[in-house]
Amino acid sequence: MKIVKQNTKENTLLVGFPSNGLVGIFSISYLINNLKMKQIGEIEIPDLPSTLFVEEGEIISPIRAYNKNNLFVIISDVPFNQHLAEKFSSAVHEFCKKNTIKKIIIVSGMETINQKKEDLKIYGLITHPVLDNILYNNQIPKFLSGSIFGTDAAIISVFRKTNIPVLVLYAECHPFFPDPKASIIAIGTLAKILNVKIDTQDIKNKIDKLRIQYRDLMEETMRTLQQQEPKTRAPQIYR
Repeated sequence: MKIVKQNTKENTLLVGFPSNGLVGIFSISYLINNLKMKQIGEIEIPDLPSTLFVEEGEIISPIRAYNKNNLFVIISDVPFNQHLAEKFSSAVHEFCKKNTIKKIIIVSGMETINQKKEDLKIYGLITHPVLDNILYNNQIPKFLSGSIFGTDAAIISVFRKTNIPVLVLYAECHPFFPDPKASIIAIGTLAKILNVKIDTQDIKNKIDKLRIQYRDLMEETMRTLQQQEPKTRAPQIYR
């Protein structure tokens, strides 16, 4: 796999964390592995309960940073309540300042009543007009009207006041179960935006396995999201 037409002058940060359908986790972790990105550090969040993972005998922090050329990634394997979401957003901001990040792309899931997997769509929400051309060039419809809460809202709230623009990609997904199929759409969109070639055949072959493997994380994520969800909600997309 090779990266084509890379802009070495502009550092881009991708951010993924547990949300609807675990779309962000599936998409960003798949990109990390396929682009063979190198871990460059861990992100520490004040008040985060002590949590570590062990993978093939290696101790892994739940929030990690990766890099390859001008592409950076922050990925969290744990969901955040509102307090921790704000702490996480501040940590992302500090990371951006230290690494001269010029734009951020977040991948997340969006609840949908659309049950036809072949017709799933992805929408884009931007904090600054400078990113309008990304939506236009990649034929990504805008997120026009709705409500946002949780970690997405916390990050947007921080960066809309800065000169670092944020693009949030919302892939239609099943809200209650891990949805690798929705992640495939998000991966394809990311690949176009970043001008990289990514073969999604591996995730297609592991869809059923991933749904089972990530079931517990999905349940934990749903509990966290339900605690943050407003009592009254506007429709997520105006059609």
